[in-house]
Amino acid sequence: MSFLVLKKIGDAQKKKAIVDVRSGDTVKVTQKIKEGEKFRLQVFEGVVIRVDRKESHTARIVVRKIASGIGVEKSFLMHSPLVEKVEIVKRAKVRRNNLSYLRNRSGKSARLVAKDFDRVAVNTLKEDVAAEAPAEAPVEAEKTEEVAAA
Repeated sequence: MSFLVLKKIGDAQKKKAIVDVRSGDTVKVTQKIKEGEKFRLQVFEGVVIRVDRKESHTARIVVRKIASGIGVEKSFLMHSPLVEKVEIVKRAKVRRNNLSYLRNRSGKSARLVAKDFDRVAVNTLKEDVAAEAPAEAPVEAEKTEEVAAA
């Protein structure tokens, strides 16, 4: 019983639609940063080395980049209100979910083999498709009313 209550609370915290991010993707994560009373947007671009709990409201990705020769990793909660947008730039062929071995590599050995993908289709949120579907439903309802009247 309490599990159902917790599930409802967790589902209420979820965003309506998020991008399907996988390990090996190069992503741009736009995050809100609060400085004093103001908010600004900061972009963090890097390789996703881990995806956790994809279907949960606690879905998380770990993104790694090299900044000034030093590896920097940042963890982002996908459903957090501070994560404004996640955009997939490149997709690579990988055979595991946790790419922690990239931490020990540098230079050419840290490269991943790129894979062709449709960047526009992948970055389009499924929320847009859901918004179009209800627009068609009233038209069908009108047709059934006309048939019932005849």
